[in-house]
Parts: sequence; structure tokens; C-alpha cells
Amino acid sequence: MRSGKPALLLLTRPDCELCEAFRAELEQAFPGRFDVREACVDDRPEWRTRYGLKVPVLLDEQGGVLCATRFDADAVR
Repeated sequence: MRSGKPALLLLTRPDCELCEAFRAELEQAFPGRFDVREACVDDRPEWRTRYGLKVPVLLDEQGGVLCATRFDADAVR
């Protein structure tokens, strides 16, 4: 069930400290504003090929890249 909030997908890897910091910065900058789902970039071959060297990667509802590697609040706005 959708909450009515914009949905974002955060592509990560297990035990990725940069990914954890990215998620924390996102939540601090936009508390409760988005429904953020996480997925492992290695779960799909197309993700691994396209984004494997850029994790974490934040995608919008249409699959467009909002920011990668480092959190960018301006890009998310």
C-alpha cells in the first residue's frame, strides 16, 4: 500500500559504510518526506552493470538517478 509520499530506491551493498552514511544523510535532510526502499545493487545484472561502481545510488520513481556515491540534497530536491 502506498503512503502518498514519493518513492525512492536506494541501491546499496551489504556492510557498506558509505551506503549507511548516505541513508542517514537522506533521512536527516528530508525526515519522513519519502518512502525509501533499499535493494542490493548486485540483485539484478542490469543494476550491477550500470551502477556497480557507483553505490550508493538513489533512484526516483521513474528509475532516474538523483545522486550517486555521495548524498546531494540539492539533487534530491
